[in-house]
Amino acid sequence: MLCRQNNGFGRNSKNNKIRNDKMKKWIKSNWPVIILWLIFETVAVTLTCTTKNKFYLFNFSYIGTCLATGIYLYSHKIKYARSIVQFAVGLYMLVYLGIICNENIQIEGFWYYLFLGVFEAAVIHYLVAKICGPIFFGRGWCGYACWTGMVLDLLPYKVPKEKRKKLGFIRYITFAISLIFVSALFLLNVENKSTIMLWSFIIGNILYYLIGIILAFAFKDNRAFCKYICPITVFLKPSSYFSILRVKCDKEKCVSCNKCKKNCPMNVDMTDNARNRENGTECILCMKCIDECPKKALHL
Repeated sequence: MLCRQNNGFGRNSKNNKIRNDKMKKWIKSNWPVIILWLIFETVAVTLTCTTKNKFYLFNFSYIGTCLATGIYLYSHKIKYARSIVQFAVGLYMLVYLGIICNENIQIEGFWYYLFLGVFEAAVIHYLVAKICGPIFFGRGWCGYACWTGMVLDLLPYKVPKEKRKKLGFIRYITFAISLIFVSALFLLNVENKSTIMLWSFIIGNILYYLIGIILAFAFKDNRAFCKYICPITVFLKPSSYFSILRVKCDKEKCVSCNKCKKNCPMNVDMTDNARNRENGTECILCMKCIDECPKKALHL
């Protein structure tokens, strides 16, 4: 009897060890997903407790869960995983928050609430997703949550057909225009600013889509708008330089076939691990390079 009990205890110990090893292996292979989700949950709980507004718990939990799920599914080769997440978050931001809730969460909305001295809506959104957040997840927002990118990524030029143009300066012009526009509303004491903000959000997005689609076909590059026009990248690029979550190259496995560079929608040189690698702050974590690498030399 004692012998059988000892054998049973031994089997249980062995099974527990196997389970623990599997759990450790899963955590090790999915740590970016876990960290990303925890960041958004931390923001959700912190804002809910400090503002007493339960909306933030739903908002950031929903977005964080969608993004983490998308990266997890995409890393496990689930087809269309990134597109599904793009629409799940993008339509939520565009239709629900932007139009139904009347919140301009474009860059004009950020300036608007900033000038009002109100720490909510677009200010919080930009602080989390586009100013501080990229220190942790780079420009992952562009690849998984941008409602402009979700449409542009459906176009036929997923891999750029031409070399990158030297037109990046235009983003600073559109950035300045957005700031001047909102500043003028306050300096001229224009009435019905909230209504103007709603219409600027709607009209602005229509213009973004039209310009983005035209540029995609003109340059044979789906992400041409993101590279040259989008003003939000002015916020994203500095903090993305220090991103913790980034694609790295194992030099021992790399055979310099350059498939990663040829297939990158943002023209990033993934074979260089340096922070100042070519177009390094442009990576949207689409992981196309990881998929294309024949030697599995690239990883997060």
